[in-house]
Amino acid sequence: MSPVKKGAAERIILGIDPGTNLMGFGIIRSVGNKAEFVDLGVLDIRKVSDTYMKLKAIYDKIIELVDYYLPDEFAIESQFFGKNVQSMLKLGRAQGVAIAAALQRDLPIAEYAPLKIKMSITGNGAATKEQVASMLQRQLNIPDEAMQQHLDATDALGVALCHFHQINRVVPEKHFTSWKEFAAKNEKRVSGWKEFVENRKKKEEE
Repeated sequence: MSPVKKGAAERIILGIDPGTNLMGFGIIRSVGNKAEFVDLGVLDIRKVSDTYMKLKAIYDKIIELVDYYLPDEFAIESQFFGKNVQSMLKLGRAQGVAIAAALQRDLPIAEYAPLKIKMSITGNGAATKEQVASMLQRQLNIPDEAMQQHLDATDALGVALCHFHQINRVVPEKHFTSWKEFAAKNEKRVSGWKEFVENRKKKEEE
């Protein structure tokens, strides 16, 4: 694995699939209207027992990836809402730390819902992780030996390719360069999250 050398017309996109046990990452090179595979992998923090050390590991890995590959764009899968509140909160923290690391390196942020990513890659919002991985391998001509056991890696690559499709269609989607800008453009979402956290605290205190 060697650092990416970019030409004037090239852009590097870093895609992240956030997680508190496995964080996937995928990197592609955009050359005009063509996307090329660069790398993919996972950060495995399943053996890290301390919650805050997990977050530190995520932050450090993002900084490492950014400093190594020098991406121009940072894309991340947005949080989905499930029934397990604790899992949602943990995932939200992981996502926030990853975004904070990217902002620390002054990268513009793009956020995409899981459904949109699947639609962008396979044309089917109900596609399985295996189907997404298979489609990505064909679309980006990824050699078999580069494919990962953990599908979090190909999920992250899908985020990067989804962003590539968006910017080449000149369709802006949730680009933010600071938390202040994010909050200003997502007032309802931020206020709703604050209300959720406050209600959660009240329930825990009862």
